Amino acid sequence: MRKIKLTKYEQWIEDHADEFVPIGKEEYKKIADALERRKKNAVLNIRVNSYDLEAIKQKARKMGIKYQSYISEILHRVAHSA
Repeated sequence: MRKIKLTKYEQWIEDHADEFVPIGKEEYKKIADALERRKKNAVLNIRVNSYDLEAIKQKARKMGIKYQSYISEILHRVAHSA
């Protein structure tokens, strides 16, 4: 499996993942709702320039993820940016 380069914050989370902290029902609900909103439940078919697609695939490979997941993350960030 390819190693994914983590940000400092992501590495901090990884380093502290074994620390259990109990949470209340309200916090649990907020987390569950956030996960639900991130579920992928729509299909999108688009035509793109083959050179652009190859560039996206190369970037995704460098990060060790599937290019479809990379495209989905890009769309999510654009959709929720200011």
